[in-house]
Amino acid sequence: MDFLFNTNAQFFIAAYLVGGIPFGLLLAKKFAGVDVKASGSGSIGATNVLRVVKERDPSLAKKLGAATLALDAIKGVLVLLVAYFAGVSEATLWGIAVLSVIGHCFSPYLGFEGGKGVATGMGVMMFMLPYETIIALIVWALGAKFIRISSLSSLTALTALIVASFIIHPEMAHAPVLIIGFILFYKHIPNIIRLLKGEEKRVV
Repeated sequence: MDFLFNTNAQFFIAAYLVGGIPFGLLLAKKFAGVDVKASGSGSIGATNVLRVVKERDPSLAKKLGAATLALDAIKGVLVLLVAYFAGVSEATLWGIAVLSVIGHCFSPYLGFEGGKGVATGMGVMMFMLPYETIIALIVWALGAKFIRISSLSSLTALTALIVASFIIHPEMAHAPVLIIGFILFYKHIPNIIRLLKGEEKRVV
């Protein structure tokens, strides 16, 4: 158990546990009285919170969706900030980033189920690769405006981020970026199948 006294291990555990907090589920239950895991797509993310709560209260849905998006993004950054000021290595920071996303997507509080990881991934990437993330956010915003399919916009933005990371930082080890990308694509497999069938719903 000596590894628990290792600073890096402590940050890794914290990243996973904090990343796993299902803010969307908690907010929707507390303020709208609905279980997002049992409605809509079953995801705990902002898009499903917006979709499910909107059926009851459109105004509240926007607030809870925005709050879920913000909190899911911030929770990954929070541990990164503490670790950064504690003086850990860049490799450790990347480990924290990856584990934050894993925590959200495979939450220990939800039987290792979770959300799609987009907001949490966006948060940690904004900390680690700000320029690439800004490019991805622009791509996402354009997709959200013109395509209006949340999953497609997110996956297109993720692809743009990965490509941009190879162009802007060709010297860095891209394994953590690719791992996070793989996790997000894996969690979107049902969406990808629906996209191929033309069945994915638009955000209205």
